[in-house]
Amino acid sequence: MKRFDKQSDNVKGALILMLAAFGFSMMVAMIKLAGQHLPVSQILFVRQLGMALMLGPVLVRSFPDAFRTNHLSLQFARIMLALIAMSCGFTAVIHMPLAEATAIAFAKSFFVTIFAVLILKEVVGLYRWGAVVVGFLGVIVMLRPGAEGFSIYGLLALIGAASAGLVMVIIRLLSRTDTPSTILAFQAIGVGLIMAIPAFIQWVPPTPREWALLAGIGVVSYYSQKANIYAFSYGEASLLASLDYVRLIYATVFGWLLFSELPGGSTWVGAGIIVSASIYTVHRESKRMQRLASGPSGRGFSSH
Repeated sequence: MKRFDKQSDNVKGALILMLAAFGFSMMVAMIKLAGQHLPVSQILFVRQLGMALMLGPVLVRSFPDAFRTNHLSLQFARIMLALIAMSCGFTAVIHMPLAEATAIAFAKSFFVTIFAVLILKEVVGLYRWGAVVVGFLGVIVMLRPGAEGFSIYGLLALIGAASAGLVMVIIRLLSRTDTPSTILAFQAIGVGLIMAIPAFIQWVPPTPREWALLAGIGVVSYYSQKANIYAFSYGEASLLASLDYVRLIYATVFGWLLFSELPGGSTWVGAGIIVSASIYTVHRESKRMQRLASGPSGRGFSSH
């Protein structure tokens, strides 16, 4: 612990992020294992129930403030989009190689750029638009539309990434007025309540092993999210966003060890294109923020 305390903030953030990425990859692997016999609705419901229970003490302490929002319609929109993102993403993970599903999920960053322009009216330059186009070319290489290897599950992974990207943009809007605990509470409880009915209808009695997997999914999801938050509280966002692609390595290892999956050539090529374009986008954003910080307003005075 003393050795950790002596590290720079960026190193601390990077180490915690590696742990969070490992946890997220483990969660995805457990979802794939549980999904061999259990429906996605049941997995998602139990996951949200577990996370809501772990959030319980925080919600009780901050009640009723945790449920006060200035934008109820945006909260409901986020719940529905999160539901789509997780339902499509979980289904893709269960039916696709882990590394391939993980790589397509990283297309989320390109959708964030598109939705930020359309909804938040952010200004995006030619280079970042170029990175978006190149990134989607990488997705097309992986999806292989019109080829024998094309799978509807790859399309579901892309829909999940688009929904997750829109969720991130909505969170940017909500964070201007609502607290983080409010945003988290609405999703954790909202998605769980919606999934309760389909989970009940499709319920399959889990085996003891599957109960252990379901419990593990909830616990690992909760602590991985907390670790992710802690990582970004220490390190620079631009650095950590680039390092997050270590999930691809973890997903490949889990896929090989647990499911005897090894990515094909198109997966490696497409994933390489997606990762390169995403890292370039992060790099351009970092440079832009540095320029803003070095300007008059960033230095704490105005030219007016």
